[in-house]
Amino acid sequence: MRFRQRGVTFIGWLVLLTPLAIVGYAGVRLAPVYLNYMKVVRALNLVASDAAGSTDPRAIRGTIDKHFEIDMVDYPTSKDIKVTRNGAGWDVEASYDDEAPLFANISLHVVFDKTVHAGGRGGP
Repeated sequence: MRFRQRGVTFIGWLVLLTPLAIVGYAGVRLAPVYLNYMKVVRALNLVASDAAGSTDPRAIRGTIDKHFEIDMVDYPTSKDIKVTRNGAGWDVEASYDDEAPLFANISLHVVFDKTVHAGGRGGP
């Protein structure tokens, strides 16, 4: 019977396509998480350009709040964003974890970290 078989059998296709389907499904589940991260990065970059002369961390946090509300960012909140003094300006850091459920009790865990320098000159 082996001499008549050509190509991949149905079971062979299942074995080949199952990992591809799992990776594709994981990509679909991770897409909203990464799109949210892109919104956070965009908001932080806009805060860095808006807060050029700001000396008050509350004003920077208010700007973050405004951009998060406009972009509809629910997580992280503006309270999760660290604003620390760095020389003449401020470092605004968004460091957070997010999860995307995959199957049953299996989920994908993603760690994000973005820092921008707002106000003043210099910085990393």
